[in-house]
Amino acid sequence: MRLNKFAYSVAVATALTLLVGTTTSLSATALPVTGRAITASKAISPDWVKSATVYEVNTRQFSPAGNFAGVTAALPRLKALGTDVLWLMPIFPISKTNAKGSLGSPYAVSDYQAVNPNYGTDTDFKKLVDSAHALGMKIVLDWVPNHTGWDNAWITQHPDWYTHDAQGNITWPAGTDWTDVADLNYDNKDLRAAMTDALKYWVTKFDIDGYRQDVAGGVPTDFWDAATAQVNAIKPLWWLAENQDQTDLLYKSFSANYNWTLLGALNKVGSRDDALYAISNAVMNYPVGTYPMNFITNHDENSWNGTEFQRLGSAVAESAVITFTVPGIPLIYNGQEIGMNRQLQFFEKDPIDWSATSTSATWTAFYTKLTKLRKLNPALWSGLAGGSTDFITSSAAKVLSYGRTKAKSRVIVLANLGPKALAPKVSFGKYAGTYYDYATGKKVVVAKSSTVKIPAWGYVVYSTVSVK
Repeated sequence: MRLNKFAYSVAVATALTLLVGTTTSLSATALPVTGRAITASKAISPDWVKSATVYEVNTRQFSPAGNFAGVTAALPRLKALGTDVLWLMPIFPISKTNAKGSLGSPYAVSDYQAVNPNYGTDTDFKKLVDSAHALGMKIVLDWVPNHTGWDNAWITQHPDWYTHDAQGNITWPAGTDWTDVADLNYDNKDLRAAMTDALKYWVTKFDIDGYRQDVAGGVPTDFWDAATAQVNAIKPLWWLAENQDQTDLLYKSFSANYNWTLLGALNKVGSRDDALYAISNAVMNYPVGTYPMNFITNHDENSWNGTEFQRLGSAVAESAVITFTVPGIPLIYNGQEIGMNRQLQFFEKDPIDWSATSTSATWTAFYTKLTKLRKLNPALWSGLAGGSTDFITSSAAKVLSYGRTKAKSRVIVLANLGPKALAPKVSFGKYAGTYYDYATGKKVVVAKSSTVKIPAWGYVVYSTVSVK
């Protein structure tokens, strides 16, 4: 049974009535978020991902040259940031036929077994992978299984691998404006075999560590179940689905998907009810062992929906803290770590300006500390390696309060989702104890009930591990 938003709100309101005799404050829940009605997943989740932070690389825009060498040169900096997994947007040659803009979309693939010559050679890519591995980092490729570019060789060699309209013409994906790509038809068993072979290629030749699958829900689940099993037989990979509403993808194939529910809640700045639902959803509606990827920005959000500063305003920092502390795995999009407040063009060359600004070092320190907080606290790890989640009772309607616990590791988060400083009375209950204040590094004793001052659009984090 999947917990829908209405049912969750009713459950919270009922609990509030029992606890405080009112339904006006959804923060006063004191509810453990531990119930699961979904079976354990059989999907593989490599051990290295449990404490990892993902970093998305838009290779075209990452450096002035926009190539693999630019990413390789930045690896020590990204390692120091605390990121462990580099997700590279599609690195394949881009279709020129029906291309949008002057450079086309990286998601219009003309050859699944070649690198974009603008990015470098096979040797350059292998150097990137090997250099990342030498630093203990992993490489995840962005894969585009749902469609190809119009000059992909499959168009002429295997037209039966594509979807056709009533007139017999190959067509782009239905219900979209993606006229620069041609829709693939997975009813064809030969297409399935070719796509699986292409997925194997990057593992056997380059030793990559995982895949982010674009429009994963547009491809039949039984294909994923078969393909991931074959690829994982070569090497266990981490599989991330650009999807959230199809739970069956998580039963056997994918260990993680997109947390659009949380992003939507954060974009509704100040909406604690939606945040409560999103956190519950990440626990109750996921097969045991699977989890969402949490983010406040990525390539799509940045280019099409606005930067995190445009969407979240003064709530950027606390929203980022939430993505790093609720169940799941956090994402940093390139430029986010320096406070980049600019939308990158999607179909044109538009490199990130990495030059120092008055705030770039502050944001870098901010995200470096967050990755460290996650890595040092098993309570914040992903999947079965991570801890349980509880909502903590607060007297303020604008405070999102929760705790995570795993053995002796505990983290408490109080986020003020409003423009005024608050000092709510918080009932910490079983979370009472001695912690380190994340902001100051000083030890604090948290009583079972106490008043906590929280700045406007701010947060208070207590951790059983000191993070400096």
